[in-house]
Amino acid sequence: MTQATPIPGMLAQWATSHIAGVNAEYVDALYEQYLQDPNAIPPEWRDYFDQLPRVASDTHALHDVPHSVLRDRFARISKMRVRTDATVAQDSHATEYERKQVRVVQLISAYRQRGHQQAQLDPLALAQRPSVPDLDLTFHELSEADLDTTFQVGTVYFGRPEATLANIRDDLAATYCGTMGAEFMHIVNTEERHWIMSRMEAVRSAPEFSAEQRLNILRQLNGAEGLERSLGSKYPGTKRFGLEGGESLIPMMSEAIQRIGGMAPKKSVSAWRTVAG
Repeated sequence: MTQATPIPGMLAQWATSHIAGVNAEYVDALYEQYLQDPNAIPPEWRDYFDQLPRVASDTHALHDVPHSVLRDRFARISKMRVRTDATVAQDSHATEYERKQVRVVQLISAYRQRGHQQAQLDPLALAQRPSVPDLDLTFHELSEADLDTTFQVGTVYFGRPEATLANIRDDLAATYCGTMGAEFMHIVNTEERHWIMSRMEAVRSAPEFSAEQRLNILRQLNGAEGLERSLGSKYPGTKRFGLEGGESLIPMMSEAIQRIGGMAPKKSVSAWRTVAG
């Protein structure tokens, strides 16, 4: 019986059958391991991969990289958004909104710094208050068309994270340009500045008092006014310091004393400085 002589083409196929198409995934996984750690695969496969041709370079050695890295890279590229005319227009609109958001923050800062210059401190409206350009929308490149746009309020203590520009402007004006003005942004201590902001902005500089609290404040003011009139009639012509302009100090001192009393203090000291005219 004679043995058939293998055809040369078949010998080549047998020699490379381990890397046939059906084994491509398995071979590729082995090659990935080889690139990461050659000692992690069987020796015969390591020898086979060592004999693969290398790409030569005149400047530096070139080494193959794991194919998984390339696949992940192309997968990320494929997921990137294609910039069409519609997406470019959308990005442009978003960028313009972000610029306006920054200007709204600048407007808020302007009210905190300069709002007291527009406060209505004259009940008779006789004094002419100079205009403050920083408080105008146009100064910050905003307009009436932006009033219905919703913006983030940042660190403003309005009790909500966002509001329309109209509401932001109205609330800031009520807080810093009403019948009470506060100049405090020069304070170096950040905690102290935010304490004042939180107390004013949370109630728009108009705290709500009960009827009993209002009557108590009125009694204190009437009592102080009555005492001043009594002293004026009892000591006519005598030089003394009047109460004009200091009425608001009375309820403030009363509230401070009441709060101090709840802290069990040993004594309370008030310091006063008077300047002769």
